[in-house]
Amino acid sequence: MNHLVESLERRIHGQSRNIRLLVTALVAGGHVLLEGVPGLGKTSLARELAALSGCGWRRIQFTPDLLPGDITGSVTYSMQEQSFSVVKGPVFTNVLLADEINRSGPKTQAALLEAMEERQTTIQGTSYELPEPFFVVATQNPVEYDGTYPLPEAQLDRFLFKLVLDYPGEQAEIGILRSHRRAGSIREAAPEPAVSPAELLELQRRVEDVVVQDAIYGYVAALVRATRDTDGVQLGASPRAGIALLRAASAWALLEGRDYMTPDDIKEMALPVLRHRLLLTPQAELEGMTGESIIRQTLASVPVPR
Repeated sequence: MNHLVESLERRIHGQSRNIRLLVTALVAGGHVLLEGVPGLGKTSLARELAALSGCGWRRIQFTPDLLPGDITGSVTYSMQEQSFSVVKGPVFTNVLLADEINRSGPKTQAALLEAMEERQTTIQGTSYELPEPFFVVATQNPVEYDGTYPLPEAQLDRFLFKLVLDYPGEQAEIGILRSHRRAGSIREAAPEPAVSPAELLELQRRVEDVVVQDAIYGYVAALVRATRDTDGVQLGASPRAGIALLRAASAWALLEGRDYMTPDDIKEMALPVLRHRLLLTPQAELEGMTGESIIRQTLASVPVPR
């Protein structure tokens, strides 16, 4: 895992923590919602992750006229061969970048989110398994809200993480400029994969073997339950959020070189796992409260097991 992280950090500047979290989500078998303004390298991040993990990748630009069949595929009739054939859509890949997912309508969003949840999709009544590993990186813009269809809470819950990309620091931005200039003058060869798809699947299986003490289960339950009893929260974290938190923390422990989980792993994963699963009251939002502030408040108030 660390070899994959280091290889990504050499090619993507200024996003070290998000790179670690992206790899964690991949190993945990989850999907990621990336939020950030245009130009921060969301597409490059997904493309490089696919290349360095030896996986195929596709990109779908979500637009208002995108149809579910444009994602999943369709059945076409060949006049020449006098027969029907299945044309599989771009969802049949290992790493899928769903760009500006909130630009398409709910029906199109649901087609992708069903594939994310079930690891299969249906074309004209027939189900087809998706390749393994299957990892979706969906992006949305936090600024441009006109003409968008915000993901409802039930669909946001399908994402293991929500990551927020910010502008890079000065030195990282200088590194971006230098690497872009080199890439413009010399055609870069495709990077050598740091891991193989088979090794990724083995890492995903190892997540199940990470040791979790009883006290950790109690800590996770206390955290998610506390979000439901906090003033200003209309909809708190569900039991699914607790399951996601445990799985993410297991993958994070592996990334840290351990086969056991600690409370610190839970605290590290709480923000990316829970920030998109809380629905605040309108009054709380007017007062400047955010999901992140609620999570930090919860982490500070719930006793940490020794």
